[in-house]
Parts: sequence; C-alpha cells; structure tokens
Amino acid sequence: MDQELLQNSLAVAERHVADAEQEVARQQMIVAGLELSGRDAGRATQLLRKFEELLARHTAERDCLRRELGL
Repeated sequence: MDQELLQNSLAVAERHVADAEQEVARQQMIVAGLELSGRDAGRATQLLRKFEELLARHTAERDCLRRELGL
C-alpha cells in the first residue's frame, strides 16, 4: 500500500476503535445497571462480549497499520 492510502486507512481504523470503545463503555453501563437492579443481564452481557470482540478486531487492525507505517 502507498503511504497516503495507509494514512487514510489508519485514520478510519482510529475512528473505528474510538467508536467501539464508546459502545463497550455504554454497554458496560447497561449491564451494570441491569445487575444492580436485579434484572436479567444475560442478553446485554452477550452483546457486550460482541462489542468487546469487535473492539479487539478494530484495535488489531489499527495496530497492524501503525506497524506498516512505522509508528
């Protein structure tokens, strides 16, 4: 990949990581609220795990792009 394309890809990956981090934090609050109120948090916890997996994938892609750029 050329440098400009790598830089653009990295910018997109950084946004994906930031968005995924926000989703994980929001879902953690939802799970905590359900648990505190004694409600079933099973489905919300499953969704949290999916968001965490997505965050891990986005982070790995971002880190790969950073390595390619020598950052």
